[in-house]
Amino acid sequence: MRTLSSADVLDLWEQGVPLLPLDRGLLALGTADPRAAEDAADWPLGRRNRALLDLYAAWFGPRMPAWTSCPACGDKVEFELDARELAATAIEPREHSVCVGEYTFRLPTSRDLAHVAVSGSASASNGLLQRCRIGGPETLIADDDVLEAIEESLATADPLAELRLALSCPSCRREWDDAFDIERFLWAEVEARARRVLWDVHTLATAYGWSESDTLALSAARRAMYLQMVRA
Repeated sequence: MRTLSSADVLDLWEQGVPLLPLDRGLLALGTADPRAAEDAADWPLGRRNRALLDLYAAWFGPRMPAWTSCPACGDKVEFELDARELAATAIEPREHSVCVGEYTFRLPTSRDLAHVAVSGSASASNGLLQRCRIGGPETLIADDDVLEAIEESLATADPLAELRLALSCPSCRREWDDAFDIERFLWAEVEARARRVLWDVHTLATAYGWSESDTLALSAARRAMYLQMVRA
């Protein structure tokens, strides 16, 4: 897996700014491994999420400090995740399709999510199932029990496709579960790192008149020492 230099951070951030979160995640995977750029969009979602967790751990370390607001009292709830532990919960699907009654579905991919988002389907869940149906009647019966059974079967087959966290508020003791979007989380770290690099460039350019390329060519230790002297 390719390491992330300061120049890489800026290039990744600049390319990803105009993209949707889904595409930013795929861009990051392609940056880390050019081979993934070709086919990551067609990976089952669990494989993609596991790869993004591994990528986060490799680039930024396994610790993932996070926070959210309690839906009951509104207090800030802070917690920490471990990217490697989350990735380790992934089970490689034995089968890439599931059968429920007379229907057969393949596991959804990033390309499927993008197609549903662009199509503007009134029901994203139903639209995704329609796209992933590879066997059975052409019209998917929108029966709540049937849909729930299909979604449960897909979740069992690919448990890391949707990351959900069990949370508890220390203030009011409210317990709830919430979705965790690794793509947005990874991108937030990329953006924060890019901002720090740009501030370093700005600080050293102001002090010494160096160009961006001059600053990025410095080792991390030298850059830190120059910044320390400027701020002294």
